[in-house]
Amino acid sequence: MSVRRQNGESGMSDRPRRVETRPIPATRRFVTGALRAGRRMTPTHALIQCDVTETRAYLEATDPPLSWTAFIVAAVARAAAAHPEVHAYRTWGAKSVVHRHVDVATLVEVGSPANSFPLAHLVRDADVRSPADISDEIRKIKANPTIGTSGRLFTQSAPLASRIPGAVALFYQLASKSVRMRRMTGTVSVTSVGMFGGGGGFGIGFPTIQTLTVLVGGISERPWVRDGRIVARKILDLTITVDHNVVDGAPAARFVADLRRMIEIPGFGA
Repeated sequence: MSVRRQNGESGMSDRPRRVETRPIPATRRFVTGALRAGRRMTPTHALIQCDVTETRAYLEATDPPLSWTAFIVAAVARAAAAHPEVHAYRTWGAKSVVHRHVDVATLVEVGSPANSFPLAHLVRDADVRSPADISDEIRKIKANPTIGTSGRLFTQSAPLASRIPGAVALFYQLASKSVRMRRMTGTVSVTSVGMFGGGGGFGIGFPTIQTLTVLVGGISERPWVRDGRIVARKILDLTITVDHNVVDGAPAARFVADLRRMIEIPGFGA
């Protein structure tokens, strides 16, 4: 192997050294704006595990197979509808806003494999829709992002807005307090990161403007106590984050208990 010395350093290969400078996409600037808006939160995290052995088998047996993300979105929405205080938020004048419907923001990977990006898509009225219906909507958004409001927004407005100093920050500042603006962003967020790492694992996401965030981790086979015996089961890791400024521990715990029950019941609401 040929090794040469350069500038007094040994072990340097003959590979050319270079760097690339790339523009930051408009979509990434909006993500950054959402993260900055989340600094006002007082996040409280819960790390839970769910036995999804039967649930995974059920989803994979449907034709076409149901989206795992869609199933989690539907379960989170139903649990949040039963405990509306977990996705309440503060508005102008130190008032609390409680929604009687649940719109869930989730990330949908769109574009080609070589140039894909996460598109924030809002699943409206997710608490009264079936996982199959939500799964079909996500597939359509992946195939054609412009049919959704978020896709049209990023295609038409995001490139211009991201070039105006302070425009993205102002948007999220208004959205964090305004009831009307919240209709564009939702009050609940579901993000899946398990497919990136493979296997089990929790993720701790940075808060955004949504009061309730559920971060879906990985699934792995682990020893589990079932009916008094230790057996191998498929276990899902979830990270649930609520804003302690508006949510107390007791209602959050009740929400978590209901969410776990729904995730572990195959075929709910189908």
